[in-house]
Amino acid sequence: MRVITLCGSTKFKDQFEQANAFLTLQGNIVISVAFFEQSEGFEITKEQAELLGNLHFRKIDISDEIFVIDVGGYIGNSTKKEIKYAEEKGKAIRYYSNGGIPSNWALR
Repeated sequence: MRVITLCGSTKFKDQFEQANAFLTLQGNIVISVAFFEQSEGFEITKEQAELLGNLHFRKIDISDEIFVIDVGGYIGNSTKKEIKYAEEKGKAIRYYSNGGIPSNWALR
């Protein structure tokens, strides 16, 4: 059993949910984002964005690895920072775009 934090743009809500289910059903503890402000059109303040970013770094701290939701290879600035942080902490890093989830997998 591993602890895995999902990282990536919150505009990829469907892929976050898919990764969460897939990795959980493999027997992992999966930590995700609090909510999907980009895909749900939720406005947050600069202070709230900073708080959420710091919380996500703490999530990475308690994880064995991160799983980057990089649909079409897209990695935004915040996610780049999270990847760099995870590398500095010696965490394993896997990518959605590198076949981290089989293309034909779907929760049924």
